[in-house]
Amino acid sequence: MNKNFLRRVLSLSLVASISFIANAQQKPNWQNLDLKTDSVFGISTEKAYKELLKGKKSVPVIVAVLDGGVDLNHEDLKRVIWTNKKEIAGNGIDDDKNGYVDDVHGWNFLGGPKGSVEFEVLELTRLVRRDAARFANVTASTVAPKDKDAYDTFIKNRTELEKELGTAKSNLAGISGFKNALDAVVKKIGKENPTLDDFKNFKPQTPLDGRIKEAILDNLKGDDFKDFYESQIAEGYKYYYNQVNYNYNLDYDPRSIVGDDPNNSKERFYGNNDIKGPDALHGSHVSGIIAADRTNNIGIKGVADNVLIMGVRNTPNGDERDKDVANAIRYAADNGAKVINMSFGKAYSWDKAAVDEAVKYAVSKDVLLVHAAGNENQDIDVEKNFPTNKYLDGGVASSWITVGASGPLDGDQLKAPFSNYGKTSVDVFAPGVSIKSTVPDNNQYKEEDGTSMAAPVVSGLAALIRSYYPKLTAVQVKEIIMKSVVKVNHNVSNMKGADTVSIPFADLCVTGGIVNAYNALKLAATYK
Repeated sequence: MNKNFLRRVLSLSLVASISFIANAQQKPNWQNLDLKTDSVFGISTEKAYKELLKGKKSVPVIVAVLDGGVDLNHEDLKRVIWTNKKEIAGNGIDDDKNGYVDDVHGWNFLGGPKGSVEFEVLELTRLVRRDAARFANVTASTVAPKDKDAYDTFIKNRTELEKELGTAKSNLAGISGFKNALDAVVKKIGKENPTLDDFKNFKPQTPLDGRIKEAILDNLKGDDFKDFYESQIAEGYKYYYNQVNYNYNLDYDPRSIVGDDPNNSKERFYGNNDIKGPDALHGSHVSGIIAADRTNNIGIKGVADNVLIMGVRNTPNGDERDKDVANAIRYAADNGAKVINMSFGKAYSWDKAAVDEAVKYAVSKDVLLVHAAGNENQDIDVEKNFPTNKYLDGGVASSWITVGASGPLDGDQLKAPFSNYGKTSVDVFAPGVSIKSTVPDNNQYKEEDGTSMAAPVVSGLAALIRSYYPKLTAVQVKEIIMKSVVKVNHNVSNMKGADTVSIPFADLCVTGGIVNAYNALKLAATYK
């Protein structure tokens, strides 16, 4: 699913205190800066361009962004969007005979003749819906012995769904109450965008007004109220609203929009060519981190300077379907992508075998797959997280990198508090906190947090290496990235339940370090 949502633990009961975690203002482009010279734990990209790449030749590398959509007209992306030169735009003909009509800049596996899927249920919801039909007239005492394991799994999943839906409803009620009360206070202040002083000078008329004032004074600080309201209150409300009405809703099924058979994982040719879709914020942000135009002196700078972004829509606001993931990977591999960025994930899988087959196919085509570790602060050596590089048949994808998220400061807060980790399941960490990048419509930019932001830093690095050292294989590029990390030889803070514990950073991932472009390119130069 798109993990680009409110990752704060909001205690939104109006009796409780409200606690927001505001992003600290960071240096622009910090993910590309250098720890020694810039005092932020970036990946030394700018240093690499200045000292290692100046005057060197490169070749263009196609990076497929498997996501929710890409704004191909953004000022900082339009020059780096991939174009399928074998396809004639808008003629309604599959000119290159690849099975996808007018796929000029990529493909949308969430689309159909009349539009595109925006919201979806979670995989857990789909599994419960499927099994509720299967076990409609079955009880624990009447289930056939051969079906007992499946029935027990259904009961477990249904219980989990009911629990999560209940939590979502409670959170929605809490944030709705806070939002309504805050709206009333703002109306009493009489300004659409009140300042911190306006709240300080506000005279509460009720005890509730007083609690709202106190919460805002504690959290607004020097921020613009309108921005604060949109990012904290409105986004939180939208997130829980979507959970209740879409993600956990057994009666919601938008797949008829696509017009395929969602249960047939072998079906390949469906969708439309709208790579932007109804919500391209997440995918556009990811794309900018990888490849935002480094030559135009506006906006931001992507990691890679000679990349073409292929947009492949497979991720709705909800959980991606395994069928779409598999087809998106195959499409990218068949159409020339050498790096695939996958900033999505989920805790359940409908048809892992189909995804495994697609991953094996991409690996056979010398593609490097980069996957975000996830944002639940879980140890994914223990907790399930899909897709994964581990095949059902026991093998492991050789050209796959899983990425955790780090922050800008080299101290005990280096691990992003939300980032998943795993000593054997996560390969590397990369910057994923307060990352400014491109967002859709009107050439806008925004800071976002997540392993969704860390993965494209690594995808950009992989593309940079493949661009300047095109003879290297995907497996070699992975090896270079992992061998060239900056090792972190100290402990970091991590939440375990309600407690903060101190653990060695080396225990968070295979390499025990943060990726580094400068080191990686120096190492790449030694490969023959």
